Amino acid sequence: MKIFVARLPGTPVFDPAGDQIGRVRDVVVGLRIGLRPNVHGLVVEVQPRRRVFLPITRVRRIEPGAVVFTGRLNMRRFEQRATETLVIGEMLDLSVEHGGEPMTVYDVAMDEIKPSHWEISQVALYKGRRRDPRIVEWEEVSGFDKLQKDQGAAGLISAFESLRAADMASALHELPSKRRIEIARALNDVRLADVLEELPPDDQISILGTLEPERAADVLEEMGPDDAADLLHDLPEEQAAKLLALMEPGEAAPVRRLLTYPETSAGGVMTNEPVILPPTATVAEALAHIRQQDLTPAVAAQVYVARPPTETPTGTYLGVSHFQRLLREPPSTLLGSMIDPSIDPIRPDFTLREVTRYLANYNLVAAPVVDELGRLVGAVTVDDVLDHILPEDWREGTDDHDDRTT
Repeated sequence: MKIFVARLPGTPVFDPAGDQIGRVRDVVVGLRIGLRPNVHGLVVEVQPRRRVFLPITRVRRIEPGAVVFTGRLNMRRFEQRATETLVIGEMLDLSVEHGGEPMTVYDVAMDEIKPSHWEISQVALYKGRRRDPRIVEWEEVSGFDKLQKDQGAAGLISAFESLRAADMASALHELPSKRRIEIARALNDVRLADVLEELPPDDQISILGTLEPERAADVLEEMGPDDAADLLHDLPEEQAAKLLALMEPGEAAPVRRLLTYPETSAGGVMTNEPVILPPTATVAEALAHIRQQDLTPAVAAQVYVARPPTETPTGTYLGVSHFQRLLREPPSTLLGSMIDPSIDPIRPDFTLREVTRYLANYNLVAAPVVDELGRLVGAVTVDDVLDHILPEDWREGTDDHDDRTT
């Protein structure tokens, strides 16, 4: 059986009972002088965003759309050994030689030589900008042992193309710093912004610091204003001011407003881009707005009704209409007639503890934030609150390390 490794990321992993326990993120191999590399196992991501090691000897079968293993899975966090190489993270995009000709690694194939014993057998290569790979035997290629200054990123990005931003962020976080920066710099602005929002602060700062200031400002513009403000809060004051000055004025304005609030207040964690419509808008218009693909479920859960202007800070805040109510009403119904009277807004100076209790008391996924003039200035969503009340290193999983005991 031959499997090209770049097709494996994201593949569901099932235990002997048929329950899905995670997804494949990489393949671990051991390079050997003069011999084909042995496949040691798979890196599997289980919830909550923890990477564990699945020995290849435990893999019963690999098929399209599924990896099935037998026995028990060690749930300690995977830690790469010095003698090991990650195929997706470190081999793809490597510059190598074939027949004395410089080539780039597009993919790598592994073969099951005998039951539970896999080796890397072939390499898919391309030259220059061409993406029609040439498949050759492992022994015909040299250069996998070289440390390269600039490895490129196209192959790895292609392998992770279908992953959600949070999964891509988790994959990047586990890569060596040099490789992580190479991949991040090769992503387009929109994708990089989405991924940055899901990374720990240290990774965010490290990646942003490697970008040209103009590009860093462009990426900040693509981030949600609340996420951009959080990141700027963590930067040195001088650097944050420089990036704000490079942003388009219209994009920088909501970020500047958020930066005026304390980080641990409702104003500091809110988004100032909720769905806002006037009371004369119809249910049909409201549903069209919350269908927008780039809205998170928490933001799309309700429509805020306010007098014009309908951008924060708005005119007089009138109330909120929940999407479940919208689904029950005729499309021509006006929003002004279906405001929930039981939801009182919160103030920007509410503490995180007060916001958390408010959301819990009323079983809400979001709450309107209104200033002293009665204007809607934003909305706090449950994911915003969780980001700030969880431990700072929650995105990095547990402190348990992989001891490879089976």
